[in-house]
Amino acid sequence: MFGIRLVSPRLIRFAACVAGACTLLVAGAAAQTAIALLNVQEAISRTGEGQKLIQQLEQKYQPTQQRLESLQGELNRMRDQYQKGANTMSEEARRTLARDIQKKEVDLQREMEDARGEFSQEQSQLFNAVGSKMMAVIDKHSKENGFQIVLDISNPQSPVLYAVNEVNITNAIITAYDAAHPAESTSPSE
Repeated sequence: MFGIRLVSPRLIRFAACVAGACTLLVAGAAAQTAIALLNVQEAISRTGEGQKLIQQLEQKYQPTQQRLESLQGELNRMRDQYQKGANTMSEEARRTLARDIQKKEVDLQREMEDARGEFSQEQSQLFNAVGSKMMAVIDKHSKENGFQIVLDISNPQSPVLYAVNEVNITNAIITAYDAAHPAESTSPSE
């Protein structure tokens, strides 16, 4: 009469799973994890101190760059001389010039690699020095703003495929860093 139906144990387990999942969803919504994105390399290079150190590094290597450009110019002139005089030079003069060009190419390549390596090493030291101080700023800023996770998006291999711009804290970190570690102004003669 009243249509009493027996409920199968499978249906009871299913209902319990659905109820559990709903409970987890509600609890998860109440305790959401705040995530922020940060481009650490950009932040370091855009701070006042970072810009000052990068400028000093570029000034230090400017003579090396000018010397390498001069050597490249010499090499180009030698190549032009070889091409223009290939038909009028003696065989011996052509061979000698070809050897000189080849030697200058090898020397220039070696010097460029050495300079690039030295520059990269000093740049890494610069980024590490500023980066170690920046970690304290990131920690403080994250705690003050309730971020539980901060992801570095400097690396193109970053697993972040999409994020709204509001979670990118790079500009806020630059501002906080500059406030905590103001760059000392320098005169052009330094």
